[in-house]
Amino acid sequence: MSTPGVRAVERHEAEIRVMLAFAIAGGCIGFVVAFYLAYLFPGIPQSVLLGEWVGAIFFAGFIARAIRKSSPSLAAPRRRRTLVVGSGERAAQLLGEPRRTELDGLTVVGLVDLNGVGLGRTIRGVRVVGTLHDLPKLAQQLRAEFAIIALEAGDLLEMRRAVDQCIAGALQFKTLPSPHELPQQAPGVSQLRNVRIDDLLGRAPANLDLPPVRADLCDRVVLLTGAAGSIGSELARQIASFGPARLVLLDQSESDLYFVHLELQQAHPAVAVLPVICDIAHAGRLAQVFAQHRPDYVVHAAAYKHVPLMETNVLEAVRNNVLGTLLVATTAVRYGASKVLLVSTDKAINPSSVMGATKRVAERIIFGLPNLHRSGTDFRAVRFGNVLASKGSVIPLFERQLAAGGPITVTDPLVERYFMTIPEAAQLVLQAGSLPETAGAIAMLKMGEPVRILDLAEKLIRFTGRVPGKDVRIVFTGLRPGEKLTEEQVSILEAGVPTSSEKIRISQTTESAGPELVQKLSRLFTHLDVGDQERVLATLCELVPECVPPLQQSRAAVTAGPRATREDAGQWGDLLDPSHVGWRERRRGVQRHAIPPDLRVTDRRQGAGCRRQAARVGGRRQTDMGMLLATGSSAVPHGS
Repeated sequence: MSTPGVRAVERHEAEIRVMLAFAIAGGCIGFVVAFYLAYLFPGIPQSVLLGEWVGAIFFAGFIARAIRKSSPSLAAPRRRRTLVVGSGERAAQLLGEPRRTELDGLTVVGLVDLNGVGLGRTIRGVRVVGTLHDLPKLAQQLRAEFAIIALEAGDLLEMRRAVDQCIAGALQFKTLPSPHELPQQAPGVSQLRNVRIDDLLGRAPANLDLPPVRADLCDRVVLLTGAAGSIGSELARQIASFGPARLVLLDQSESDLYFVHLELQQAHPAVAVLPVICDIAHAGRLAQVFAQHRPDYVVHAAAYKHVPLMETNVLEAVRNNVLGTLLVATTAVRYGASKVLLVSTDKAINPSSVMGATKRVAERIIFGLPNLHRSGTDFRAVRFGNVLASKGSVIPLFERQLAAGGPITVTDPLVERYFMTIPEAAQLVLQAGSLPETAGAIAMLKMGEPVRILDLAEKLIRFTGRVPGKDVRIVFTGLRPGEKLTEEQVSILEAGVPTSSEKIRISQTTESAGPELVQKLSRLFTHLDVGDQERVLATLCELVPECVPPLQQSRAAVTAGPRATREDAGQWGDLLDPSHVGWRERRRGVQRHAIPPDLRVTDRRQGAGCRRQAARVGGRRQTDMGMLLATGSSAVPHGS
């Protein structure tokens, strides 16, 4: 039984035959009238004229049918018969440039409507021949071999349907760039690009509330840690567009930082963009950077984020993600930053991995450490899930495996993840940082629906014109250390509260803070100093009581031996003790000091260095953190 789309094609062909007959009849009548008026061949019988008319119709129809059924190379040499998916404004713009269509070797044979509303309509001489549901049959009926997806921006569900139908119809396909990719140009055939996975997994563009974000960033000194990473570099691009007085890009990776700095210099010549090579766990160097640049707003995106890698590098995960966050936060307070925004992760919710636990402890530090809580600095955190095409994400891995011919490795057939595009994540992070209701709270970005990784792998294989399981094998390797089947959006200790932004909500927590947090952090850093990985893991679990297996199993190690005491903590007890005399409440509105010509001063708001207190223990350098980070210290040591 034929579908409405196929019947529409048949009606279209019948109409063409009728039009052809009328055209030939009109030509014959005109021919006879002209000859009779000119008195030419007066002896020609009328039967001959009638036979000429019938024969012309027959032979014209025969020749047209033969051409239509002949090879595409004969009907339209070196042109691919093409269907355009979409019948809206973007499709009309595409069809409005016939010269480019000819140059690209395409012959548009029909338009495909999404729901059939425009069935039978003609746009710029091209008829709407069917619906998206009929696309595979239409491709066979019209002998199409190529499709252009020309849907309106934001039709993500329809984009997924269109891709699935193109694959089902064995059509090669491309799409038009989105308006934000070509803001000043109309879409055209010469701009076609391959469909990317973020076209299918992304969501409608975030409605960024620009005035509050601009007020938050414009004419301020902004310091961004982790500026060379996937999220950090996109945050840098977006921050620079709001015109800060100075943007300090801080990272350890010199090559990546160089290219981000070069890009921003060229794109925003009016903004002072300064690259800084620095390890956030190096207290002395961090203090020098803050003393020199005096940032008003600190966006802390630097972290180790690779889950399985951190399972085998526990000490570095704690050093960078926990100690690094503590040093950034306390240094920001000491040098008068008015706002600190921590970029966190959904893996901090009921964490099953070392990485997730370290990020959860980082959140507890900025909200629960008494010295920071009473400082007057506005601390915030933003959580979100996986981002597409980031350096450590699954998409680049799948693409490399496909380029090598396979197989593609998937951990488990049921594993799911939440995904966002990098630009959307960066936009929402900055918006969360500007909302009044997120002050002193953890903001959680709404991630939409989870995506099954197996579906993602199969779709990527089909993008290349191959069949999953036949042309490219999919191998299941089992969950890696620290991984879950699914990520959660709310912890067992938290409740979600909506905000004025549709895609941002607040996670309200009932966690305890104060002396207990100080004691456990002191013990964690003491074990870190001596390189005791088992006790670091055990203390990490104590700091995150909501942790789940496999991380939770590390808690048992804490009972295997005596617990660390305050005397063991030494310097860390002085740093974290809320009664320590070195901490003083920082008041808002403190007048800024000019950049000091020499960092070797004694003022508490000037630069501070770290000094080696003792010989290396366990391969690590110990530093007098109490002296280094005490905000009210009357004398600041120097050296490295």
